[in-house]
Amino acid sequence: MKNIKDNSERLINFLREKGYTITTAESCTGGLISATLVNVAGASYVLNEAYVTYANSAKEKLIGVRHETLCEHGAVSEQTAYEMAKGAAKAASADCAIAVTGIAGPDGGTEDKPVGTVYAGYYVCGRIVVERYQFDGDRYEVRQQTALKTIDRIYELLM
Repeated sequence: MKNIKDNSERLINFLREKGYTITTAESCTGGLISATLVNVAGASYVLNEAYVTYANSAKEKLIGVRHETLCEHGAVSEQTAYEMAKGAAKAASADCAIAVTGIAGPDGGTEDKPVGTVYAGYYVCGRIVVERYQFDGDRYEVRQQTALKTIDRIYELLM
C-alpha cells in the first residue's frame, strides 16, 4: 500500500480518466477522507460535494439513513454503512461513494465493537460493498488508517 497522498492522486486521476464522480459520507473520520481527496489538484473535477454526518440526525437528514436502521443496528454497523454509501451517492448524484462509521476512541468501545472498529461502505457504479475493519492506535491513528484504507480500497473496487 502506498502513502495516502499517492493513493489519493491515483484515485483522483483514475476517476478523471473515466469521467466518474465521487462523494464521501463520514462519521468517525469527520471529513478527513474528503479533505485528503481535495489536497489533490483536479479533485474539483470529480468531487462535487461531501458529507460529514457525525450525528445520527445528520445521517438521516442529509443522506437518508433510516431511523429504524440506526435504532435496530446502531450507528456503527454494516447496515448503517450500507445506507450511508447508497444515500450519499444518491444525494450527490455521484458514481462512487466512500462512507465510514466507527469508533475512533478513546471511549465508546464495547466487547462486540471495540475502539478501532470501522465499517466502510463503498458505492461503485450501482454496486455496494461493506467491509469491517479493526484498526489499532489512538483516535488520530484510527482516523488516518481509515482514510488510507478506504481510498485504497475504492480504487481496487473500481478496477
